[in-house]
Amino acid sequence: MKDAWSSDEVRKAEEPLIAAGEPLMARAAYALARAVLREVAAPRAGRVPNHRLSRPSAVRLRGSLGSDGLPGTARVRPGRATGPRADVRGARALLLVGPGNNGGDALFAGAHLARSGMTVTAVLTSARAHEDGLAAFRAAGGKVLTLADARVPAVVQAALASDVLLDGLVGVGARGALRPPAGGLVRTLAEAREKAGERWPLTVAVDIPSGIGVDDGAVPGPVLRADRTVTFGALKPGLLLPPAAHLAGDVELVDVGFPAVAGAVGWSGSVWGVATGRHAMSGTDPASGRVRRMEPADVAELWPVPSPHDHKYTRGVVGVIAGTSTYPGAAVLATSGAVLAGPGMVRYLGPEAVGARVLLARPEVVVAGGRVQAWVLGPGVPALGPDDGPDDDGQARRIFGALAAVTGVLSEDVTGGKMPAVIDAGALTMLEHRLPAWAVLTPHAGELAELLQGLGHDVDRSAVEAQPLRWVRTAHQATGATVLLKGAITVVAGPGDVYAQADAPAWTGTAGSGDVLAGLLGTLLAGRSADVVADETLAARLAAAAVLVHGRAAARASAGGPVTALGIARAVPAVVAELVRA
Repeated sequence: MKDAWSSDEVRKAEEPLIAAGEPLMARAAYALARAVLREVAAPRAGRVPNHRLSRPSAVRLRGSLGSDGLPGTARVRPGRATGPRADVRGARALLLVGPGNNGGDALFAGAHLARSGMTVTAVLTSARAHEDGLAAFRAAGGKVLTLADARVPAVVQAALASDVLLDGLVGVGARGALRPPAGGLVRTLAEAREKAGERWPLTVAVDIPSGIGVDDGAVPGPVLRADRTVTFGALKPGLLLPPAAHLAGDVELVDVGFPAVAGAVGWSGSVWGVATGRHAMSGTDPASGRVRRMEPADVAELWPVPSPHDHKYTRGVVGVIAGTSTYPGAAVLATSGAVLAGPGMVRYLGPEAVGARVLLARPEVVVAGGRVQAWVLGPGVPALGPDDGPDDDGQARRIFGALAAVTGVLSEDVTGGKMPAVIDAGALTMLEHRLPAWAVLTPHAGELAELLQGLGHDVDRSAVEAQPLRWVRTAHQATGATVLLKGAITVVAGPGDVYAQADAPAWTGTAGSGDVLAGLLGTLLAGRSADVVADETLAARLAAAAVLVHGRAAARASAGGPVTALGIARAVPAVVAELVRA
């Protein structure tokens, strides 16, 4: 599990270390310089620069401190130049330096780069700069300019002539949009970057891309998109949450001595994992609402794997109420997602003609009522309205009956007990009562905006997309349900922690993929039904696990190209097998 720390938690962790004389800035600057040198040296050695290949929002964690008190670098990607010994003579670096400690990190890193043979220029955006960092930078031969000396157009030209640009304008203490003159400079550089395309230098953010909402992932003003963010001590929520995470590039977490990060490094695919070796700081209990990202090992622990003593009823029975004669494919996709995730049984309730199509695609589905341990409600069912057809009315009645079981109202008349549910699409418009946490709402941004409008909030789709964390939490608080907001980075909020998952390729945004996710999540909820009802935080963890499996199945089905929803469903068994074996 990757945990993000708020800006307040970071400051609290730093204070005793600084008081004890720990060289946090020296460690951060050294690791930052090494990260830059690896990338600058790669094309010179005939390798493809990593920043052109990285997935957005991939997170790599670099491991424990060496005997010199500086970040260890024993484990690097094979075939990669490893740092100061690489030949970078003649390469150019441009530093954007603010007045605080992030500016100091950039200046000390710039001193390392200059001593390695690079030509390094620092542009100071304030009359103040970190004194020791500036002195070290000048002593190493770095060139110093101010915005008054260079002017913004000259800085843009200097960037275009550079191999790497370091953004060290502000750190985790900043709030709101960047103020002048840094804000104007960043806006102009961001525009220049979009025009320059591949001619733009490798852009490395120091700790965070300057201007993002550190704690909420918002983007209140201009931000220069980074190819890589080298962050220190702990991940920050804004590096995991949309929309800011889309501007962070490949995130590299460097251990500078924070207690929750120190530990042993393990390489797993394209993600660096750290096995924690010391106690984490306070505030990590489930009620604290930490922002987290689930990893494959976490899913393996949660996934219900059958024992020799299990049978179809103990493994979980999923009830699916989805699809109408207008949208029969949603029923096929939702039942496919459920079946291929490995339940004991899937039941389908709906129009006879739609049920016949379900059976043609998935003959193992039972098209009849009976015992159910979790529901999937609403895929392919239109919202209630004056143009409802007979299928729509019938499906709405079935959904209302199932929702009664979820909330515990007249549950004995439906299935005999409270149970979890996935509530999607048209079912989102049929909520009449406050819901328990074991009900998981799965809207996209437009659906979430409509739901919140119905609850009295003045919000539209663009507002949800601008501040997804805020509105997902608002929806959870207003409804009581766990809320899964679908997107390129999916955000899940329930009681306790928030999960931000970025596991799927962009090709996944295709019709029907959400129906597959609903069915897959229904299987997970059915397999852990009693646990989910007993533990109010479990539904969010299972929802995040379903998103991870769905995303990895999409990546497998895509293989770098287009993907279909049914292709995602068909890839689920292989992904689950990989996870539980590992």
